[in-house]
Amino acid sequence: MAEKKDYLEPELYTNRELSWILFNKRVLSEARDKQIPLFERLKFLSITASNLDEFFMVRVASLKDMVNAKYIKKDIAGLTAAQQLEQLNVVTHDLVSQQYSTYNRSLLPLLKANGLTVVEQHENLNEEQAAYVDAYFDDNVYPVLTPMAVDSSRPFPLIRNKSLNIGALLSKRKEKGELEFATVQVPSVLSRIVPIPAEKAGEKAVILLEEVIERNISRLFLNYDVVCSHPFRIMRNADLTIDEDEAEDLLKEIEKQLKKRQWGQAIRLEVEAGVDKRLLRMIKDELSIEEEDIYRIDGPLDLTFLMKMYGMEGFAHLKEEKYVPQPVPEFMEEGSVFEKLREGDILLHHPFQTFEPVVQFIREAAKDPDVLAIKQTLYRVSGNSPIIAALAQAAENGKQVSVLVELKARFDEENNIVWAKKLEKAGCHVIYGLVGLKTHSKITLVVRREEDGIRRYVHLGTGNYNDATAKLYTDIGMMTCSEAIGEDATAVFNMLSGYSEPLSWNKLSLAPLWLKDKFLYLIAREIKNAKAGEQGHIIAKMNSLCDRDIIAALYEASAAGVKIELIVRGICCLKVGIPDVSENISVRSIVGTFLEHSRIFYFENGGNSEVYCSSADWMPRNLERRVEIMFPVEDPRLKEKVMHILEVQLRDTVKAHLLQPDGSYEKVDRRGKETFNSQEAFCMEAIEAAKAQEEPHDGRVFIPEKHVEME
Repeated sequence: MAEKKDYLEPELYTNRELSWILFNKRVLSEARDKQIPLFERLKFLSITASNLDEFFMVRVASLKDMVNAKYIKKDIAGLTAAQQLEQLNVVTHDLVSQQYSTYNRSLLPLLKANGLTVVEQHENLNEEQAAYVDAYFDDNVYPVLTPMAVDSSRPFPLIRNKSLNIGALLSKRKEKGELEFATVQVPSVLSRIVPIPAEKAGEKAVILLEEVIERNISRLFLNYDVVCSHPFRIMRNADLTIDEDEAEDLLKEIEKQLKKRQWGQAIRLEVEAGVDKRLLRMIKDELSIEEEDIYRIDGPLDLTFLMKMYGMEGFAHLKEEKYVPQPVPEFMEEGSVFEKLREGDILLHHPFQTFEPVVQFIREAAKDPDVLAIKQTLYRVSGNSPIIAALAQAAENGKQVSVLVELKARFDEENNIVWAKKLEKAGCHVIYGLVGLKTHSKITLVVRREEDGIRRYVHLGTGNYNDATAKLYTDIGMMTCSEAIGEDATAVFNMLSGYSEPLSWNKLSLAPLWLKDKFLYLIAREIKNAKAGEQGHIIAKMNSLCDRDIIAALYEASAAGVKIELIVRGICCLKVGIPDVSENISVRSIVGTFLEHSRIFYFENGGNSEVYCSSADWMPRNLERRVEIMFPVEDPRLKEKVMHILEVQLRDTVKAHLLQPDGSYEKVDRRGKETFNSQEAFCMEAIEAAKAQEEPHDGRVFIPEKHVEME
């Protein structure tokens, strides 16, 4: 058997960014799957586009920053930032090519065959459609547009991050001078999908807004001839850099940095295939874009418009039936949340079960005269959050309310600043996280005065306190009034608000100080048991796996004979099938209707198995740079439920992709196996459990608006 130090060799690891591209290809494979209803395929293709945007704004931007700073340290796979960018350049261009091949060759013809024609070019409009489009331009579009010319008195305008624009070259009529550049932003306040008269009765037709503008662009530049016009779009570096030690007021500093996102370095340029070379040269030079960062697109730029197309009426037969999250049996009878928790711990499985008990827990606490304090961490919340409203009401009712609002939650910073101000106004004590750390843990503590003294009620979860995404993401929640967990919860909030660390913990494990060591200890225990002749077994479900110390420990465990089954939705830097290293490790990724988001960890422990849930993935950022919580599931009933979740996912033969020794992913070979979709199974189980409580139910499979993200 290899020595432990051998498990750190770069060839044993996959680069994080390249692994993420493979994940987005798995999402793309859903858009290419002919077994999936057509409009669901549109949605998956849209998701690949929004994913790729965020990947460029954050991950590619970060690599470019490293190159600019002459940072030459290698990643776990032995690649420098420059080498990573070089490889990413190849695979991202290939991914974009696959996106548009899927759109042009598969989805567009199918839409037309099903009664929805997308007129790709305004030149293809018939006479009636052209007249309609021109009238629509006059009445709705023209008043909103702001054409921007560039000359000696007008500098090149700011091209906003992710905005869609039309660039044009102009020449003054009756003058033979230099060509002039002009641009107009396609307004995001108008729908990008413009319905137009269809050629056949009973069918529908649409054209994209940029085509409407392009058709009428000469109206914007009177006294000029429009030599050419083409849409273009840029991506900017949107990774915030905040010196928290120097920031006197973190809230103000983040507000200031958010404005800079629109001005960040341009890192990707998308242009229409066949763009005029002179126009492209001007844009490229003005934005200082390298040739390898230009993407010539064979189709409409920014495929996220397909998510809006999904919402078009009249195509219900091309979508999945809607699933309604089911009631939680324990909460279906009358009685307070506190009474039910005194009877025993309760497990919640979202989105198959409703998130409503969590909202109700905080609402009830806000109104209950015996509740003295409510403490909660908030990372991402919905746009009209009932939880925020309940916390504000609790403070107005005179309760002690402490809320940690993580201002650094990427792309939710602005939203969270609004909530933080609202909570402060209501009288809540608001904490803006810890310096240098993101608080990603999901915990709520309610302190209540009862006949036998003070009792603490706690909710712990793997997902955010977001009632909207709780319908889209698979997550686990546990509600308890365990004295040991209540003590730990108090210690967590004391640590967050006052920097005091407890001498020891009863049940909870926290990052960044203790959690990684706990995981390494649990893996080492399986190794020890396997070497002693006992069966070693680990099952771990998470979003991403890229922590080298954890992977090295898993390799050592595999080499010792421990059976390791990993369910990793996204990034996985571990390799399978390496002789004497990872032969006992399997990795599966499930990409389905809902975003797999729960983190669950099972350790055999010599027959005395232990099950944990956590807010943390096995990533350096989660284990070393964030406040995260892992909690044990010890009640035998609840433990059995969590084990069942893992077992069902390991049975999936429909949405599971298996990692191969060559680093690729393949769908499960179904020959001789049952056709089994784990997410559909959970939907049916939740319906049956609710039916057993004699509550009405409806629906089957709910398809989310946006469900495969990077966070």
